[in-house]
Amino acid sequence: MDQQLRVFVTVAEMENFSRAAEKLHMTQPAVSQYIQTFERTMGTKLLERSNKYVRLNKAGEIVYHHAKEILGIYTKMNYLIDDLTNKTSGSISIGASYSYGEYVLPHVIKKMHEQYPLIIPTVTIGNTKEIAKLVRKHQLDVGIIEGEIEDNHLLIEPFAEDAMYVVASPKHRLSKRNGDMNLAELAEETWIVRENGSGTREITEKMFGSYGLVPKKTLEFGSTQLIKESVEAGLGISLLSWWAIRKECTIGTMKIIDVKQLPMKREFSVALRSPFKTKALNVFLELVKEDKVDHEL
Repeated sequence: MDQQLRVFVTVAEMENFSRAAEKLHMTQPAVSQYIQTFERTMGTKLLERSNKYVRLNKAGEIVYHHAKEILGIYTKMNYLIDDLTNKTSGSISIGASYSYGEYVLPHVIKKMHEQYPLIIPTVTIGNTKEIAKLVRKHQLDVGIIEGEIEDNHLLIEPFAEDAMYVVASPKHRLSKRNGDMNLAELAEETWIVRENGSGTREITEKMFGSYGLVPKKTLEFGSTQLIKESVEAGLGISLLSWWAIRKECTIGTMKIIDVKQLPMKREFSVALRSPFKTKALNVFLELVKEDKVDHEL
């Protein structure tokens, strides 16, 4: 059954029997036979076929959703069994929110590759809600998320604290101010914020609400890197993680604005779907917790 699921999922994702056969290292007739047998087993058609494409129908969408979860669980089971007798190796699928994933995770991956070259990581970057959802669906082995999140289906463990600062271009008028200022003074500025679902957006909104700050103008961007480039260009100001801005602040292309109520603090957490961990996952989690010291302010 697991091979039928793999063939079905691959055909659904490739939307083409020939491309699926190539990816699976099978012949096209063999792929077609697997799909026909699987559809008979399920008692209904799962794919709409034409000369140009193969697409999921309503029943196919339901089966695809659960097939991804089943294959994820099956893969984890095999890794756990292999771990009983073999040395640390295998694949590990990692998800991370933008602030951690873009600015800290590469250092962790580098250390893991140097110490455990047989571990093969794949990385997905997204906002906190997206990463939590993928972990919940067994499509990621582990997620690194930011801010506060409640999910009864996930095991969430904080492992590091992050400091959030208001930053601007060195040429911005606020960068030339001496001494602390109140957040309320920044209401007339253009604020560049992340999209809804982002942990950075969550703490920005929390800051606005806590101190009664109502920005006159906001711009919403879906990438921390894009926000940083925009701040450096003088488009506006933003609340960003120290981990994300430390390099720019060191070389002087971005400046932290002295605000009495800051920095804001938040936690970074590990999110898991199951308490059972492969050796590869345990190695990664240990490195994550060790590496936090190198990135503290």
